[in-house]
Amino acid sequence: MVEQSEVMAGRQEARQDGDRITAKLVRKPRIGESVIQALLFLCGAISILTTLGIIYELGKESWLFFSSPEVDLVEFFTGTTWQPQILQFAIWPLVTATLMVSTIAMLVALPLGLGTAIYLSEYASPRARSILKPLLEVLAGIPTVVYGYFALTFMTPLLRAIFGANVVQIFNTASAGIVVGILIIPLVASMSEDALHAVPNSLRQAALAVGATKLETALRVVVPAAVSGIAAAFVVAISRAVGETMVVAIAAGAGPKFTFNPFESAETMTGHIVRISGGDLSYDSIDYNSIFAIGLLLFFMTFTLNVISRRIVARFREVYD
Repeated sequence: MVEQSEVMAGRQEARQDGDRITAKLVRKPRIGESVIQALLFLCGAISILTTLGIIYELGKESWLFFSSPEVDLVEFFTGTTWQPQILQFAIWPLVTATLMVSTIAMLVALPLGLGTAIYLSEYASPRARSILKPLLEVLAGIPTVVYGYFALTFMTPLLRAIFGANVVQIFNTASAGIVVGILIIPLVASMSEDALHAVPNSLRQAALAVGATKLETALRVVVPAAVSGIAAAFVVAISRAVGETMVVAIAAGAGPKFTFNPFESAETMTGHIVRISGGDLSYDSIDYNSIFAIGLLLFFMTFTLNVISRRIVARFREVYD
């Protein structure tokens, strides 16, 4: 009986010790962390509400434009003349100029940016990478208006000297597209280099171990392994090119024209918005509302590109242990 009483007392003491330890491990309220969490939630909520507010304003003003009796939806999406002064609203002249500039920019930025990323990731020494990458990203800090005048005063005379002054107009989409491509090279190179740098070194070592050269390893092993990040970089860069404003406003031209000749002047969607909004427009006029209709279409274009980017990343994402 004495031994049983001692066992029971020991169990009771152990239980009391466990209760004291549990009481010490109970989470105590931390006011500082709660305040930080609330601030972070507030920042996220403000970002979401701001986006919804922008969409609401675009939709509201666009509805006023599309509900106007002067606007024909069929003509808007199929016509080739945009002249608000004579009530002709067809978006294709602005869309084709935007697509031409973006296509030329991609032809410049994607190969150069990817090549730069491969060099920084696979060939450059850590010291060279630490110096060259910040220098490359300095290009992203140059004001876009400077790029615009660079296109007008350097790139356009260069194109006119190569192809002829009677072929290349002073304002043209080719020079604007080339300079927009130069502008987004840091974006493509930086994001692609981050994706390439994230590939495990074990893949590189395995390829080199079976006799692959460094170039073969980079092109056939590292790049395919980082294709999701590279594709995301490409799509983000395309969105950036589509939404570029100052370069095209200065160098591409100031008149909507339905043309596929990159050496002729044409006006992009963003360039038209800048030119019209800077003029003497009366509030709630059809010209004023047309700006928001163009902005809404531009929003849907960039939104579609971002959705495609997310799907590409989800489809080709590689997970390594």
